[in-house]
Amino acid sequence: MDTPGIELVAEEAAHAGAKRLVIVTSPGKESVVDYFRPAPQLEETLERKGKLELLEKVRRGPTLLDVEVAIQHEALGLGHAVQQAEPNLADDDQAVAVLLPDDLVLPVGVLERMSEVRSRHGGSVLCAFDIPKEQISPYGVFDVTDTADADVKRVHGMVEKPKPEEAPSTYAAAGRYLLDRAIFDALRRIKPGAGGELQLTDAVALLIEEGHPVHIVVHRGGRHDLGNPGGFLRAAVDFALDHPDYGPSLRAWLAERIENQSR
Repeated sequence: MDTPGIELVAEEAAHAGAKRLVIVTSPGKESVVDYFRPAPQLEETLERKGKLELLEKVRRGPTLLDVEVAIQHEALGLGHAVQQAEPNLADDDQAVAVLLPDDLVLPVGVLERMSEVRSRHGGSVLCAFDIPKEQISPYGVFDVTDTADADVKRVHGMVEKPKPEEAPSTYAAAGRYLLDRAIFDALRRIKPGAGGELQLTDAVALLIEEGHPVHIVVHRGGRHDLGNPGGFLRAAVDFALDHPDYGPSLRAWLAERIENQSR
């Protein structure tokens, strides 16, 4: 609605304890980082005009994280995109969280849970949703075994877009990964797939083969896919309905609109 999706993702990472955000983007789009930099002139104008709520909103982004940019010169898959961030890591960074900003996982908090699981089990931790079997085909699906925690599973493999009857489970990957730094070595050793793309799931699969512990946290909340117009619109409506200023009138308008359409 009135907040960029990437700010929501940055806020999610900050709440989980992250200090730096590396935005991987294509050439010519580096200006996205400017959103997270202070805007003194705009702030001064808003303060002078007494628009304090807007002023607070403008100041929020730059306070969340230290933001950097890494350029992906060719779109060669998610694994390749993650690879571009390696030079931004400090020597003592032992893990990296990968958050896909077109996938809003709600309510915020799954990354904190994933961090807790990594502190107990080590290795890498991924987020998953429990999807009805008949709807599982569009997803990457995990082959898992149970742990003492019903919502934490040990991963033994992953199948991309299986037929429902061939799916190893009903746990499907979401756009949240907490990856051990070993992922970068694995990305260097996997072979590109179709279109020369490096798939992050192939690198995770290699780590699993080599005994690296990988777990999933099953998230019982909701999500919004901002990667297509329909999903983006649903997210905007969802957030707007919860807004104290816009929600009541939007709800009334939607009810009237739907009633008129059904006549």
